[in-house]
Amino acid sequence: MRITLLVLLLTIGAINAQNTMSFSEDTVSPKASISEIEWMTGHWKGEAFGGITEEIWSPPAAGTMMFVFRLISEGEVNFYEIGHIREIEGTLAFELKHFGKDLKGWEEKDEVQRFKLIKTSENRMYFDGFTFEKVSPNEINIYGLIHNNDGSADEVTFNYKRQ
Repeated sequence: MRITLLVLLLTIGAINAQNTMSFSEDTVSPKASISEIEWMTGHWKGEAFGGITEEIWSPPAAGTMMFVFRLISEGEVNFYEIGHIREIEGTLAFELKHFGKDLKGWEEKDEVQRFKLIKTSENRMYFDGFTFEKVSPNEINIYGLIHNNDGSADEVTFNYKRQ
């Protein structure tokens, strides 16, 4: 599973998916501010990858919203993510790093996975390969493209309820 997730984050490409979009070279990120995704603030839990997924998002401050993520399967932590959405040059970027259950990083020391903003709407923020959706004040979806070893890709829905 770790390899599949890493492949997703390293090789997101142009694939037709129902809820996600891909950034192309001729795409320009729209103007946006961190206040537009303030609705992500909170403690969220759901199920994916055969386990419990959990995300905790901070309120916006200094042009950023930080988060932590963990996947718990078979009674133990599988991996963590730490990251943020931040304002860069008048738009937003979604950035993260992965860590094993022992907190050893997956990416190189100075490497960060960055996903550029493609489009905004009233209840959705589309980043390259990820979409954040506000379903209600107490429910969100995060859609992500997961690339498989055979070259195919699947769109995975992370449905979260506010804790």
